[in-house]
Amino acid sequence: MTVWYLSTCTTCRRILDELGLTGDNAELIDIKTNPVTESQLEDMKEYTGSYNSLINGRSMQFRKMDKKPNELTEEEAKELLLSHYAFLKRPVIRIDEDYFVGNSSKTVFEVSKRL
Repeated sequence: MTVWYLSTCTTCRRILDELGLTGDNAELIDIKTNPVTESQLEDMKEYTGSYNSLINGRSMQFRKMDKKPNELTEEEAKELLLSHYAFLKRPVIRIDEDYFVGNSSKTVFEVSKRL
């Protein structure tokens, strides 16, 4: 199991605690100090179907832009995701080959069922 998260994000930390995810039972990757690689991003995109689905439209970085998440082309979304950690919706949890993206209660529930 791999978790991409932001260590300074209280929501990410709350979800990790709620799910009991630690460095002992999961590979925890802080995206601020270890940005997502293009290869990892490609895997996430393959599972979710688009780069746009990985965009965190509520991030401060994104709100500074003149676009809405659904106005981005796939190439623009990919470039943003590779350019700054804040653009990635988080946490991203990979269990086997399945990815769970974001912090919605539905997503957290789906992860808890898999654990």
